Amino acid sequence: MTTAPRGQVLVVAEDLDPSADLVVQALADRNVPVMRFDLARFPQDLELAAEHEGCAPGWSGELATSARAVRLEEVRAVYYRRPGLPEPSPAVAPEYRDWAVSQALVGMVQVLGALPAVWMHHPDVYRAAAHKPGQLTAATASGLRVPRTLVTNSLSRARRWAESTSGSLIVKPVTAGAITLTGRRAMLLPTRRFEADQLDESLELTAHLLQEWVPKAFEVRLTVVGEQMFPVAIHAGSAAAQVDWRSDYDALEYEPVPIPSTVASGVRRFMDRYQLNYGAFDFAVTPNGDWVFFECNPAGQWQFIAVATHLPIAEAHASLLQGAVT
Repeated sequence: MTTAPRGQVLVVAEDLDPSADLVVQALADRNVPVMRFDLARFPQDLELAAEHEGCAPGWSGELATSARAVRLEEVRAVYYRRPGLPEPSPAVAPEYRDWAVSQALVGMVQVLGALPAVWMHHPDVYRAAAHKPGQLTAATASGLRVPRTLVTNSLSRARRWAESTSGSLIVKPVTAGAITLTGRRAMLLPTRRFEADQLDESLELTAHLLQEWVPKAFEVRLTVVGEQMFPVAIHAGSAAAQVDWRSDYDALEYEPVPIPSTVASGVRRFMDRYQLNYGAFDFAVTPNGDWVFFECNPAGQWQFIAVATHLPIAEAHASLLQGAVT
């Protein structure tokens, strides 16, 4: 009797990724076969050989490093967590480097994406779900409360809109992106609170996302893995953290909290809308107890929440990925 090959999990992440480390360890504790690599190692230190037979669907072949290899036919799940971009050989001429990167990226990801595997998440799913303007529409359609929002580069429209809100405002990036100042490390712009009379001509230089200020009793980072939800209150101990808790991690305290059933149902609808099996949701909880949706990061960090609360988030990832293997 022939034994079917055991399924494999691929973990595609940067070498220094604490969340991926915890998932790999949880899978190893369950004796689930794992191959981890960073796309930055392809094509110099990683070899892909994928073959598609003309008479039948599917890819076969091998993905190999100098240390180990995995058969493509055995891949059952892919944990894809913000890997680096492929790095071509120095032998590639500068004018061809961008072309070589795109060939390597699409060649690897689309071959893996065509395998009968569970993803968390395929880059195409991530891109569709990652941006705030679309998320706000999806959240409202899912029954979640969201702040009043304006995306604009018009100063006059922003001033009229700000007057209609009758309160403080916040400004945040429309999408994630780092700014690199001369002589300094790349940094992400935090959310900033301001008043309507502080609007000026700099708003006209690019698109800005403005929102009404939402009074907060505390914020919640809701980590969703498959069918499991891990809602954790984030209590801010500084003025900066009260506006954007990412600005001052040292001033934060974490506490698991219950989630209202109506919010949980809305989150499920949001996840279904984007076909997500993982999401890091950010909510504000008002002094009246209302949950207000800010955003969902389809590849958000969760390691700091798991360490602070001892919640089994890594184990939930492992269960979802293992379920695709067995």
